[in-house]
Amino acid sequence: MNKKLIALDLDGTTLNNRSEISVRTQNVLTTLRNAGHLVSIVTGRPYRNSKQFYTQLGMETPMVNFNGALCHLPDQLNWESQYHKTLDREIALDMLTLKKELDIHLIAAELRDTVFADNYFVPYSDFFPDGKKGASKLTSSSLKEDPTAVCVFTDKENQGYIIEKISARYGDSVEIRTWGGQTPCLEIVAAGVQKALGVERIAQVYGIKQKDIIAFGDEDNDYEMIQYAGHGVVMKNGIDTLKHISNDVTEKTNNEEGLAHYLENYFKLV
Repeated sequence: MNKKLIALDLDGTTLNNRSEISVRTQNVLTTLRNAGHLVSIVTGRPYRNSKQFYTQLGMETPMVNFNGALCHLPDQLNWESQYHKTLDREIALDMLTLKKELDIHLIAAELRDTVFADNYFVPYSDFFPDGKKGASKLTSSSLKEDPTAVCVFTDKENQGYIIEKISARYGDSVEIRTWGGQTPCLEIVAAGVQKALGVERIAQVYGIKQKDIIAFGDEDNDYEMIQYAGHGVVMKNGIDTLKHISNDVTEKTNNEEGLAHYLENYFKLV
């Protein structure tokens, strides 16, 4: 079998509903890495609240964060193949004005290694793993550079309305994605940013052909990655829109170790 690039979404895919990687999943991914395959995390999360999973899996491969806005090698700050696409600072600040019109609980502007939040609402424990110790107050004076992304937290039933408002306000200058599994986040990034960009960059660096890319996802923000991969797999718990364009669907959900179960069968590990 040719060397594969296995691109993994986190929330709703690799992680269970408690935001954990099971021992079985970790063992399967370790076995595949030891067999010579490349395993990479491709997530909407910032690095600050996904690095624990990178460390847990003992990874040394490039990682994609912010839905494709950042592709980097965490242990090499000056990795020559990295890229970092940012969002206009004025959009982040304008979102504070828009918040007054909409039912938004929290707006957070994410830089590569820093987060600015407009209030003390905590959407879920993983979003601020350090209890917001590292978060600064989001204001026009504190945010001095273009952020990587802006995260918006609201009630799930309110998301569609807010997406419409943001799209009407900023048009083609932004992309709006959802991620977060049980506590979804609306993430605003620069136009053209998508997970497939990061997957393509990693494949190019390691000389892996598109047909040898296997990607796993469950949500709207995985669409282009699933479509781009030679073999795109959607979780049983994934959205129907994604299932319609995938090559396969797992038999089990993320909360039933569906990723591990699928890989065990695909690579004939059992």
